[in-house]
Formats: sequence, structure tokens, C-alpha cells
Amino acid sequence: MPPPLTEPMAVEQSALLTDFARTCKAAARAVSLYPITHPAIGVSLSRLVAATGRLTRDGPVKFAVHRDLLAIDGRAPLRPDSSIGELATLLHERLIGRLTVQPEADAGDWQALLLLLARAPDDLIANGGIGQAWTATGRTHVEIREIDYAEVLRERGGGEADWDRIIAFCLQGERGILDESALASLLEALDDPAHFSRLLEQLQLAPAGDIKVGARVGALLQLLRIAIDAARARGEETVERALETIAASCASLTPDMMLALLERRESPNRDEATLVKQVVDRMTDDTFAAFMARSVARDRAATERLAQALDALVPAQEHKAHVVELAKAEALESALGEQAGFEQLWANVANTVMSYSMLSYSDSSWISDQYGKELSTSKRQAIEVERVSDDPPERVQEWIATVSGAALEKLDLEMILDLLRIEGTPEQWEPITVVAASEIERRTLAGDVAGAHALIDALVRETRTDGRAPLRPAATKAVEHLGAGPIARHIAVHFRTVIDEDVERFNQLCQLMGPGVVRSLADALAREENAVAIRRLGNLLLSFGTAGRRSVEQLKNSPNPAVRRTAVTLLRRAGGQEALLELASMLGDDDPDVQRESIHAIVEIGNTNAYSVLHRLLLEADTPRDSALRELVGLRDDKAVPLFSYVLSRGEPRGRLIGIHVSIIEALGTMKPRPESIRALQQVLLRGNWWTPFRTATQRQAAAVALRRLGTPEAVAVLEAAVTSAGRSVRRIANTQLAMVRERNRA
Repeated sequence: MPPPLTEPMAVEQSALLTDFARTCKAAARAVSLYPITHPAIGVSLSRLVAATGRLTRDGPVKFAVHRDLLAIDGRAPLRPDSSIGELATLLHERLIGRLTVQPEADAGDWQALLLLLARAPDDLIANGGIGQAWTATGRTHVEIREIDYAEVLRERGGGEADWDRIIAFCLQGERGILDESALASLLEALDDPAHFSRLLEQLQLAPAGDIKVGARVGALLQLLRIAIDAARARGEETVERALETIAASCASLTPDMMLALLERRESPNRDEATLVKQVVDRMTDDTFAAFMARSVARDRAATERLAQALDALVPAQEHKAHVVELAKAEALESALGEQAGFEQLWANVANTVMSYSMLSYSDSSWISDQYGKELSTSKRQAIEVERVSDDPPERVQEWIATVSGAALEKLDLEMILDLLRIEGTPEQWEPITVVAASEIERRTLAGDVAGAHALIDALVRETRTDGRAPLRPAATKAVEHLGAGPIARHIAVHFRTVIDEDVERFNQLCQLMGPGVVRSLADALAREENAVAIRRLGNLLLSFGTAGRRSVEQLKNSPNPAVRRTAVTLLRRAGGQEALLELASMLGDDDPDVQRESIHAIVEIGNTNAYSVLHRLLLEADTPRDSALRELVGLRDDKAVPLFSYVLSRGEPRGRLIGIHVSIIEALGTMKPRPESIRALQQVLLRGNWWTPFRTATQRQAAAVALRRLGTPEAVAVLEAAVTSAGRSVRRIANTQLAMVRERNRA
């Protein structure tokens, strides 16, 4: 059975899978249509290798092949795409159940695989199957897990082909006649529990209109009677083996079917009750464990019906705990055990199953026989009360409100809070924290922030110095588990749609959990695509101060430029030498907006170290970064005055940086005058070399113009001093600008 698809893939992974499927289909067509030396094959294979590299950049990818769908780690593509369905069909028809692709897969690997896929399915099966053919190629970068083709051949040749007629016969009760061929197929299935299990699964899935579980159990019992009668014709030893096979195969029943079957032990039909008891008595702990593991794999949780069925099968707590451990071991060997979050899932499953018997109790020791009879007639009395209906509508509505969904939710919350408050020993308190954590995650996803806040507060209270010391380790563990769990993802989903007034409620929820949630928030932010959610998650991370800044490394590597800009904002708020080095590493980002934000952040830090970093990375580098330089020169914020002054005071530029320096000089002439900018312009005006006359003249001219534009007494004094004490060329340039100053003053 393929593993259940639990949730959609991330947007990026879904897009990469779609691209891979389209490229693989195109390469498969090219390989099947053209000669092996045709250039179209080489082009298609190179594109396929590139698409594979993007999909496997984080490690090997395991595809679960369904009939018309490819899944990765139990996750389905975000949006259905015809190319994914066509590729899945191509693989499934050749009996490939799982395909594992290594990052090292090259064109040779793909060409060998596509040549096999170009062969007819029947041809592959007749020659031993695609698994054997692939092994013969000697290629190791692609691994194929094949569906049992021998079993498929048996199905095509008969046997299971008769099952539909057997199931239809049983569902129709006594109508129809079961022929010899169907009986032979049934006896063949009795020889193998796995084979008979598939027959039971097919019986449960068989379409039969609106038929109820009870009717299906009736059909199941008729099937068992037919099977036992057919086995009895071969001898009593065959009957015993058949009963053992049936008992082991009951692990494939759903909880509803199992409960309905167990109820038939009290059937007034003695033969029917005896048959059910014979089957149940032969069920082993392995059968119970397989039943539980398969049910959890189907539903991704322990349903109340599963807990009820296990309680009926294994009423003793110690025995049930043993069965739960066996079921966990079996689940670990299945596809469910390979999925992320298995340990937390199974902890919730075990808690639900083990606590069911404590929640379901018998009241026979507390009430008298007479009162029990009165209780049994309560339903009839309630109907009579409803018929009389002399209660006012307002009172009826109040009664109904006490059993509404909201009222029950409130009662659940109060019960868990009461248990957390009342229980005082770690052994009793810790299982309640597991239930509370699951409830917190559920309420957060549903948007019930108040309820989740109350539960988290009850846990956090025990972690403080004024909490109960024996419970502190369990409380700390529960809070840490919550912080690392899916709450951050749930909050990110809400942040896309909630109004600004509600954002603060979610922020308070995270603040209550403490810095332990920062990593999960950063991970959710790094994967987020919605601009509103990115902004809100960024502000939430900033509220954690130093702990929030430590998450920058995750955000810097996000493929989303908006997330990387959030990382810059975090670093800007943090400041300091460590933040400066992180910002410097982002000056080479491919996105110009990220570069711009990084430059602004470094300028805001505003110390000598910051200016030195910008100067070294942008002006002294062997390959200056043009886009960052243009952004630096275009920075017209007055905060950039110290930076520009620092750059001009570092010596004379050369080569392509001369134009950058001239632009910086001109920018200083338009910005707020400051002592350091006037000193830097004076330095440029007076320095120069006789062997570079044109470069020197250009910079001096720009410096004099900038001083004239500043127009402050200090700037004019620099020009006047140059006229009286500098060299001839400097005097000429300064005189020209002073004349313009005097003309402006006269005007």
C-alpha cells in the first residue's frame, strides 16, 4: 500500500518536481524516437541532469510512484500537473514502486534508464522485470524498488480475478451461486495471510451503494463461513490453518470493521458468535500491533475508534503497552517511519490509546440496579419530553448551548488546565503535557490564540523559579518541544490573512514560549513567499533581540530576496562588529535591493570600522562591484557624509575609481556641510601629482565647486586660503570659484 499523502509540498519543491517531470518526459521521447547519436538526445539529457541537480541539491530524493502521481516524503505536489501524472504512469506501468535518485546521477545513468522505460511493460516482465534489467546495467546512482511482478503475473492469470465475484456474492447475502473457480481462488488465498489480507481490504473498499459497516461485517462473516466450509472439506488440520490465516489477516480491518466484528461475539446467532470467538482467540500480539500500525498509517493519528477497538482486544494496560511498542516497531519499518515528525506522532498515538481506558469506565460499581434500569429508559423519556415540549424556547436554547462545539471546546480547555494544576508528580503530570502540547498546536492552527495562550502559560509557569520544582524538567521539555514544533508554521499561515490588530496576539504567544521558538520562526520566514507574512515574521523575530539576530544565518540563505532583506533589517537593529561582518558578506548579493539595504545598514552603523569595510570591499577590491558602487554614490542621505569624507581621505584613486571619487566629491557639495566633509574637500583641493595633471585637475576642480556649493564661511575660508598659499593651478581654480561666490553674494 502506498504511504498516505499527508500534506502538500513546499512551493519551491513542487516547482522543481514539475520541471523535473517535464524534462524527463521530453528526454524519454527523444530517447525513444531518435538514434542514440542524434544531438537532440544529448541536449535533452543535459537538461534532465540540470533539473535533477536542482531537485537533489539537498541530498538524494526518493520518489514514491503512485498510479498517476509522484510523491516525495509522503508529500504531494502543490498543484497537479499533467507531466507529473504522465511520468508516474510511465513508471507505474513498468512496476516501479519507488525511485531513488542520487545527486551524482549523470547523463549516462538517465540514458540507460530511459532506454529501459522505452521498452514495453510486458517485455520487461517477461524478461525478469525492470529491477533485474536495471541491475544488469551496473548503474548505481539511481535505485529502483520494484513491485512484485511475479504476484502481478499471478493476478493476471486468475486467482484474484475471482475476488470481485466472491465479494459480490457475500454482499448479496444468500443470492447467487459461488462456482468452483471462485472457491479454488478462496482456498488459494487461505494459504497465505498476506494474500487473504488483500481480499479483506478489497471487501472493505468494494463499492456497494450506501451499505453500512454492519452489512459489510455480515458479508465478511459469510466470507469466513464459506472459507471455513471449503477448508473443512480438506480436513480439520486445514480448518485450523484457515482460522489462523483469517485471524492474522484481520490486522487489515479498519477500526470500525473490527469493532463491528467484535460486537458479533454477543450475537444471538450461536454459530456466528462461535465463529467470531474462534477467530479472535487466535489473534496474537503481532496481529494487534499490525492492526494498530496500519490504522495509524491510514489516518495519521490514533482515532477514538482505534483506541476503542484496542481496548476491547487488549483490556489490560500492561499488555496494551507491549502491543503499542510492537506496533511502533512495525510502523518504523514502513513508509510512515521514514517521515519527519514520526516520534511526536507516535507519542500522541500512544497517549491516546493508553489513556482511552482511563477515560472510558464502567459505572456498575457506583449505581444500583434500579438506577441502571432508569438510565436505560432515559432515551425513551427524553423522546416523551420532546413530544410534550412545554419548556420555553429560551431555556431550550440555553440547554443546547451547553453542548455546542464552542462549549465543549471550553470544557476541554478547562479540563486540561485543571489536570495541569492538580497533578503533582512527574509520572502523572508528564503525559498530560503531551496532550496539552497537541492541543496547543491544534488551537494555534485553528486560530484560538486565547486557548493556546492559557495552556502555554500553564506550562511556562512551572519552568520558573516559583513553579513546582519536581515538574520543572517535564515543563521545560514540553516548552522546548513546542518551540521546535509546527507552531511557527501555523502562525506564518495566519500572518498572511489576519488584520494588524490580531498580529499582536500571535506575537504574545511566541514571546511566552521564549527564545526556543526563534529557530522555527526563522525557518518559517526563510520559506515564506507572502510579503505581508514576511514583514510580520521579521518584526516578531526582531522582538527577540539577540536571539532573533542569531537566526540571520538561516535567512541569509533563503532563495527569496524579501527574506534576505529581512536579514539585513535584523542586522541593522543589532549593530556591532559581528553584525558589520555579516552585512559585509551580503554586499555581493545578486539582488540589488539586498545590496542597497546592506549599504544603508552599514552607513547607519556609522563608525570607522563600518567605513573601512565599505572602502575595502567596494573601492579597494580587485574587481569593484559596479552596482553596489552606483548605489553608494547615489546615497544622498546626510548620514553618508562621514563615509564619503572617509573615502576621500584615504588617498588618491586610480583607474576606474577616479570617476567614483569625482561623483563622491560632487555628492558632498549637495549634502549638509560638516567639518569632516570640508576637511576632506580641502585635502582633495590641495593634493595632486605633477605626472598626472589631468586627473589632478579634474579632482581639484570638483572639490572647489563642492566647496563653493556648500557656501559656508568655513568652506569659503578654504578657497581663500588656497588663493593665498597654494600653487598656481590651485590658485586659478580657487579664484574662479571665489569670483562666483562674490557674484552670488552681490546678487
